[in-house]
Order: sequence, then C-alpha cells, then structure tokens
Amino acid sequence: MSTETVKAAAHRVCETTGLSIFLKAQFFVKINAVLAVIFLLVGGIAALLLALTRWSNVMLLNDIWYYRMITLHGVNMLVFWIIFFEMAILYFASTTLLNTKMFSKKLAHVSLALMVAGAVVTNYIILKGQADVMLTSYPPLEAHPLFYLGIILFAVGALLVAFNFFATLYIAKKNKTYEGSMPLVTFGAATAAIIAVVALLHGAAALVPTFFWSMGWMEMMDPGVYRLLWWGLGHHSQQINVAAMVSVWYFVATISTGAKPLNETVCRGAFILYILFINLAAAHHLLVDPGLSSEWKIWNTSYAMYLAVLASMIHGYTVPASMEVAMRRKGYNKGIFGWFAKLPWKDPGFSAVALSAIIFGFIGGITGVTLGTEQINIMAHNTLRIPGHFHATVVGGTTLAFMGLCYYLVPLIFQKDFYMKKLARIQPWLFGGGIVLMSFGMSFAGTYGVPRRTYDSDFGGAILETGFDPIAHIFLGLLGVGGVIAFVGLLLFLVLIVTAVFFGPSIKGQKMPTWQSAREQKMTDDLISIGYEEEGKDYHIKTPGTIVLVLIFLLSFAIYYFANWAALADLWHIR
Repeated sequence: MSTETVKAAAHRVCETTGLSIFLKAQFFVKINAVLAVIFLLVGGIAALLLALTRWSNVMLLNDIWYYRMITLHGVNMLVFWIIFFEMAILYFASTTLLNTKMFSKKLAHVSLALMVAGAVVTNYIILKGQADVMLTSYPPLEAHPLFYLGIILFAVGALLVAFNFFATLYIAKKNKTYEGSMPLVTFGAATAAIIAVVALLHGAAALVPTFFWSMGWMEMMDPGVYRLLWWGLGHHSQQINVAAMVSVWYFVATISTGAKPLNETVCRGAFILYILFINLAAAHHLLVDPGLSSEWKIWNTSYAMYLAVLASMIHGYTVPASMEVAMRRKGYNKGIFGWFAKLPWKDPGFSAVALSAIIFGFIGGITGVTLGTEQINIMAHNTLRIPGHFHATVVGGTTLAFMGLCYYLVPLIFQKDFYMKKLARIQPWLFGGGIVLMSFGMSFAGTYGVPRRTYDSDFGGAILETGFDPIAHIFLGLLGVGGVIAFVGLLLFLVLIVTAVFFGPSIKGQKMPTWQSAREQKMTDDLISIGYEEEGKDYHIKTPGTIVLVLIFLLSFAIYYFANWAALADLWHIR
C-alpha cells in the first residue's frame, strides 16, 4: 500500500507480525467471530442432546424433540457458526493480509444486520416447533415460511459480504497495496468466496420457490428437482468450509512454525480445482435418486470428484511438507520423523490445526471418497456411516481448524491474552478426541445397518420384530461417549475464548504472547523474515517424513476402499 493510502485509513500495526489491522474491518472481524461462537454453543447443546438420544441406553429426547434438535443442530453448526466465522476470515484476509482498507462499511453493516436477523428468525421458528424438517427440508416436508425466509435473509447477507470482499480485492489491486501475487491465504479465501456465490445461487433456486410454496403462492417444487438444487447449495457449502479450512492451515503453519508453501503455483492450482469440479462432485448425495441417470451419476462421482479430491491431496502434502522443511531448517534433522516430534504441539493453535488435517484426511477424506462410489454407496446410504463421515470433515476438520485460528485471532485482533493456558493446551486434544470417537461410533454402527435421522434405532412399537446386532449398540454407546467428550472440549473452548476476550489481560502496544519457548519463537520469526533463499540453499525437496506420511495415508485408503468392495461382494453374491 502506498504511504498515503495507509495514512488515509485508520489502522494499527501488530507489534509481532507487522500486519496492518484496519479498525473498521477489525470491528467486523470481531463481531462475526463473536456471533459465530454464540451459534456454535447453540449447535453444540443440540449436538449433545442428539448424541445422548442416539445412545440407545439413554434415549434422552422423545421423537418430536429429536427432530427439532436435529434441525437446530444442522442449521447452527453447518450454516450459522461456520459461515459467520468465514465472514470474519473474509474481512481479515482482504484487509489485513492485503494491507488495504475495506470497500464499504455501510455494506458491511447491512450484511451483518441481514445475517443476524436471518439467524435469529430461523432459530426462533425452530424452537417454536414449526420447522421440524431438518436442515435439508425436503418437500413434501413443510416448515413455517419464517424458516425459509430466515435462511434466505442470512444468505443474502453472506452474499453481500462476498461482494464487499471482492470489491476490497479490487481496491487493493488498484492501489497496489501488495507486491507480486495475491497472498496464498487470501487466494484461498477468494476461492471460498467464489464457491459461496455459486452455492447461494443454488440455494436461491431451491429455497425461494419453497418459501413461495409455504406461503401458498405456488405449487410444491418437484422433490427430485429440489434435491438436485439443494445439494448444489449443501455440498458447495462444505467446500466453502474446505477452502477456508485449508487457508487456515497455511496461515497457522506459517505463524507457528515459519513454514512457507513449497510451490505456490501448485497450491493455487489446487484451489482452482475446487472451483471447477466441486459442483459436479455434489452428485454423490444423489446416488440413490431414481430420476438421474447412472451415466450422469458415475461421471460426476468418479472423474469430476477425483479432480476435486486431487486438490485436497495436494494441500494434504504441501502443508505438512512445508512444515517439515521449516523444522529441518531449524536444525531438527534427526531421522525421518525427528522434525515431527519437535513441532510446537504445546501451542493449542498449532495442535488444533494439525489434528484438523489428520482427522480431515485420514477419516473424513478416506471415508468420503469411498462412500462417494456408486456401488458402495448403496450399502451406506442413509445409514450412520454418512454422518460419521461428515462429522470428521466438518467438525473434526473445519471446526477444529477454526478453533485453532481463534488462539491467534484473540491476541491479534482483540489484543487480549489467555487465562488457563494449561487447559488451552489440552482443549484441541479433548475436542478432537471426542469427535474421533463419535465418528468411529457412527461409522461402525452404520456398517451394521443402523440408520441416520432415526429417533429409535430399535424401532420400538413396530408390528414386526426388528433390531440390530448387539455390537451395533456398543458403537452407539461409543457415539454417545464421544459426543459428551467433544461437548466438554467445546465448552472448554468457549470458556477460554470468552474469558480472554472479555476479561483477559490487555496486550495493547505489546508483542503477542507466544506458546513456545523464546528460542523456538526466535527461530520461527527469523525463518519468516529471512525466507528460503538464504545462502542459495534448496530445501524444497527434502521432505522424506511427509512422503512416508503420504504413503501411510494411501495404504490406509487402499485397505478401507477394498474392504468395502469385499463387504459389497458378500452382500451381492456373484455367480
């Protein structure tokens, strides 16, 4: 940014990172982050109640409140918590990382008002008992018009934030506020914003006619068409999360270890693959729908999905590889995994992001590609294996990564320090461990045929005797235990964040407190400032540890994938 432009916009400079924090944008980063955490709590409470209901020995809720809570949980966790936080990321990535002012404060206020109004209205009508239709709200299930209107208002507000974001990128480019290419983290945020626009257009095509139907102004939309359009919204929304999550991976990898991407061109190409192919891959949600041809399903869930998955695999290599290079530059060269052991595991921001990558890749990624195969999907569709997969991606991946980012945003944006740092260090492990147990419980119960979205796994009161293998109930118990542990981890996170933001010691005019030793932090700071070109050394190819991790991942995928084909062969005997 030119000196004149910087002076014209009210800002402060972070004592640690040297980043310019523009005060108008800072307010919207703060308010969106705070709102995100509020709705995280709402969704988390619903999640605990659901886990204790699916635990067959507890069955806490009755059937009516089960579906009410599953609607409340889905809307708050998949929409309000994540998108409010992603709005904070968009404001941060477009102003602070590009060293420029925000395009329009008025537009930001309007978008915030729409999003808050939409979220409040939607939650109100759900808790009132007039929208027990779950997040997907497939016709002929019909909710009160305010349910659809609330989501539409929220979506319009999010669309305005995306416009503000793109306009800010234009200002930064026009005023030459940064040198060279756009920073990779901002590029990832731009990817998320582009996918968001496409997702919201699909959402409008599905939800606006449904709102008109609920008002009695038009006939019900064809359920098959609705499902096709809705998953253009639903699956895109998950990929907004993935693009934002990966951007957080890169940001935290740099700030915690001094890592830099090995090849930014390749990383940017991977983000572009998300934009081009993720819409087509949404077909894996529709593999049992009779109105779509097998050819269409197979093409979209093979070639198109593989190109989208390739993007995640690229990031899955480049992020740990960049950290390995950084750690080896610091002198941790003992063996293949000496660098891995010396990573800043006591830094909760880092450990949350590292666990996010591991859970997302080894559980969410492997199960997602496998369940997206048409033949295997027949065994798993509408069983608990499906939420077992997406809880590993959305919660174990995205939510845990966003929690990790909060450990840096609080001192950077709110200029406050944390209390109870020992508890902060265990929080990511507690939450992540609970999610892993819950995901395993769901997935293995699903292999015994336990359905999703069903209040009573034993179908109590059915005319014909039914039920599942007793082992399935053990895994449902694991689901419940994991849910309780994850909820404790979530509550601990909320306590840490709230006490820091509202009561924590001020660090205005000071450097951000470090979670590492002074020696480690100095090495990280030096690595960030010096770069990788020092003394002409080439560190970009020395990643044996990451190569081994990749091979372990591929072996794990092959075992799980072909085990599912073996299970399918047992189900469909070929003679």
